[in-house]
Amino acid sequence: MEFDKSGSGGEARENAARLLVTPTGLVELSLADAREVVGFMHPKRVTTGTVFIQEGEATDVDDMMLILEGEVTVEYEVSSPHETMVVSILGPGGLIGEMGLLDGSPRSATCTAATDLMVAVLTRDALLQLIGECPDVAARLLLTISRRLSDRLRAANRKLRTFAQLSRALQQELDATHSVNLRLLEGEAPKV
Repeated sequence: MEFDKSGSGGEARENAARLLVTPTGLVELSLADAREVVGFMHPKRVTTGTVFIQEGEATDVDDMMLILEGEVTVEYEVSSPHETMVVSILGPGGLIGEMGLLDGSPRSATCTAATDLMVAVLTRDALLQLIGECPDVAARLLLTISRRLSDRLRAANRKLRTFAQLSRALQQELDATHSVNLRLLEGEAPKV
């Protein structure tokens, strides 16, 4: 399966374009824009069980992948490399690696092929080529990716606020328990 910019990529290219504009992908892009973007992507197969993105990895970090077939498990390290938490399972239409495409920083999660996968890869070099050849489509793509990342950041901020409130409540409970324990140690009867 090959994707090309000439429009003759056929059914595989059309399927990839349709998946790119699903709610799990970049729904704000038009189908015509998605077809253009897919022309700058290349297909890649990944076998079941392969860890193809490793959290903290600092090389080969400048690409984004669109899942065409199969499922990917996304997980984060909790406190050590051997203690992880699955945060998502993505299927066709899911996107992986948008942050790396934009900033080239180390990977923020580990992605493992839960099944055999077919993905479409957009590298930073291909993105730069898209910017040169189709700047209007590239601008819409970048705005859409930015909006997606902004939505994720807002959701993470809401979760942090909730965790901070929970932490504050737990600290108040610990302080109250500590106060009771101190009074007990000092021989004072607790006030109820």
